Amino acid sequence: RSSDLAPPSLSHALREVPAANLVLISVPGEHAAREARRALALGRHVMIFSDNVSIDDEVALKREAAARGLLLMGPDCGTAILNGMPLAFANVVRRGPIGVVGASGTGIQEVTSLVHRLGSGVSQAIGTGGRDLSAAVGGAMTLLGIAALSQDPSTEVLVVVSKPPAPAVAEQVIGALERSGKKAVVHFVGDAGREVDERRGVAFADSLAGAAELACRLAGLPKPEWAGAEFQGAVVENLARRLGPRARLRGLFCGGTTGHEALVLLGRAGFEVHSNLHKQGALKIAGDVPVAGHVLLDLGDDLFTRGRPHPMIEPGLRNERLLRECADPEAELFLFDCVLGYGSHADPAGLLAEGWAAATAAAGGRGLVAVASVTGTDEDPQRYGEQRHRLEAAGIIVMPDNRTAARLAAQLLDEVRR
Repeated sequence: RSSDLAPPSLSHALREVPAANLVLISVPGEHAAREARRALALGRHVMIFSDNVSIDDEVALKREAAARGLLLMGPDCGTAILNGMPLAFANVVRRGPIGVVGASGTGIQEVTSLVHRLGSGVSQAIGTGGRDLSAAVGGAMTLLGIAALSQDPSTEVLVVVSKPPAPAVAEQVIGALERSGKKAVVHFVGDAGREVDERRGVAFADSLAGAAELACRLAGLPKPEWAGAEFQGAVVENLARRLGPRARLRGLFCGGTTGHEALVLLGRAGFEVHSNLHKQGALKIAGDVPVAGHVLLDLGDDLFTRGRPHPMIEPGLRNERLLRECADPEAELFLFDCVLGYGSHADPAGLLAEGWAAATAAAGGRGLVAVASVTGTDEDPQRYGEQRHRLEAAGIIVMPDNRTAARLAAQLLDEVRR
């Protein structure tokens, strides 16, 4: 393997590395399907990082891949860990008994990082692309991934994470897990909710962190006790006193799935939050326009990244938005994610700490409060512990996972409301 290998074509690349059995495609979307067909025809698994691939092409490619017994991860597949190798946006985690199939990149990152930090490990993490569980695609790669991990002797527990799938596809996925012969955990981010252990052999988690915890327990680890996972009432009251009586939330997220989870948890707590993550309705933000009330933004949306790198690669985009939001005198409570791993910025927490210092200085003495979580491990290039320390040194409250960060934000808003 040569670090300076830059093949001009797929055929040239396979001549240079003939033993390669997976092709990662990151070209403009209009060319990605053609390259994927070539790779499948040559008997290679495929990961399509590119977006802007038509749904018709996705369906056709996944049918061909399934017929050949090959993985077609994507389009718009940002995360995978295969045989211990992190691909695209992925974290460094130990090998272990938990296999993950996910239609959400930062969802896979949150689950696999927490599995590692809880003391277990990951056999494989198969990304499928965000549309895989739609009615049109029918869960083609999710079902193939479940089938593959069902036959994998190193996988003891299966985890499936995605945003809410089409109902019929959800039933197919759950049925496949029931038939897999493995212990299984499911979390559909934003799903109306299912009872844990509602079905034999399948446990339904209430969050991404809950999915990691359930998987680790099924793998034989004790129930975790996160230090500071839930703040006591007195602590919440003291923090809330720094906020004004009309304090509003601003959630600024780099990860789409972590943002979606936070939005769902705030909604369940009774707060109406405007967001570009809503598919429709009065709370949907359709353009980059000022909005009153509570707001949560996925800054990785095309709305904000046209002509600019994704904020996981260049988080300075979030700092610019943070200063802009601080101009609203009611914007006092801020909620962030911070995603580590390969592909991400070398020091996302350091940049966010700088942005927070600038924001608090620009706020003119207003009592701003910031809550964040860090997705990653101490094996990542950025080092989880060091990144967490940078945020805490800047006065940002860091929670153990995205779930508890969102819940603390909801607690603070509830205290202000009361």
